[in-house]
Amino acid sequence: MEPLMAITIGILFAAAIYMMLRRSIVKLVIGLMLLSNAANLLIFATAGMVRGAPPLVPEGLSAPEGMVADPLPQALVLTAIVIAFGVLSFAVVLVRRAWEIVRADDLDKMKDTDT
Repeated sequence: MEPLMAITIGILFAAAIYMMLRRSIVKLVIGLMLLSNAANLLIFATAGMVRGAPPLVPEGLSAPEGMVADPLPQALVLTAIVIAFGVLSFAVVLVRRAWEIVRADDLDKMKDTDT
């Protein structure tokens, strides 16, 4: 399962970089979204893909019993999802406003500051 995840993460990173290098600002935002998803998958893959019980400590014990899932990668990815959604929504608003002013999707046409 890990080699398949590594290939998937690599493809997502490559597609994100390819999309971010295009001249279209919409493709830049799509690349940004792909980049955040690839980073989230990378965090999960590096933490180890094992199935375990929730890390709850039973009453009277000092540590959980048996194999437990690591909550840190899950917390990091949850935080990253929220931050990525905020960045994506901000980028969509900027793209919309740029489209209203410049009436172009091409980043080369947006270089002029006189509009």
